[in-house]
Amino acid sequence: MKPNQVTFKVSGRFALFTDPMTKIGGEKSTLMIPTAEALKGIVSSVYWKPSILWIIDEATVLNPIRTERKGIRPIKYYGGNDLAYYTYLSNVSYIVKAHFEFNLYRPDLKQDWNEHKHYWVAKRCIEKGGRRDVFLGARECQAYVEPVTGEEQSCYSDLEQMDFGLMFHSFVYPDQNGTNQLEALFWYPKMERGVIRYCKQEDCVQRIPVREMKPKRFDSSNFSGLQEPGLLEGYQEGGGAQ
Repeated sequence: MKPNQVTFKVSGRFALFTDPMTKIGGEKSTLMIPTAEALKGIVSSVYWKPSILWIIDEATVLNPIRTERKGIRPIKYYGGNDLAYYTYLSNVSYIVKAHFEFNLYRPDLKQDWNEHKHYWVAKRCIEKGGRRDVFLGARECQAYVEPVTGEEQSCYSDLEQMDFGLMFHSFVYPDQNGTNQLEALFWYPKMERGVIRYCKQEDCVQRIPVREMKPKRFDSSNFSGLQEPGLLEGYQEGGGAQ
């Protein structure tokens, strides 16, 4: 176990980890397992600061993987409603392990690199169910976070291995790679006895540029971790510290 690793349980009635191939047609279909980006979004809703990066280590699939189709009336871009069928995961529950690292591409936030503080605040936030609303992939899939209090076993603990093919892993944002580029990462996940161990972003098999994007600038007006007036001197928006 990593020294700053946190463990929590997240569960909900439905989940929609949208397959990118189904986004264009309007009738969305879920992936069979959560992506690293979706789980990172969950732990970021529990506790997030721009000075740290959450990294997903593993997720244990507690309940059977089952899908359910629902009729939806999504809003059209140009007004009105459409008719579509979305395919959701139903009755999902995962035990997630994640740890954080300091964002070395944000030296302007170095004052907030306090491992002890962030770890214990994150632990307290897990006990309270998170700071913000938690979703399993999509806004309509409300989720609930709670501490892990006992031993829970995956329903797939007797299954040696299950492969899921090429799948989206996560995004790399400009303040995480030192460039003005948003990138999408892909990998080949597998579940071993109910446990999915996520690879690091640098180990993903495909890295695809999405679009140009500039990192958000943080200062004392929008981030309480910055209090020294001279801390941002030499920082240029979109280019990091000089």
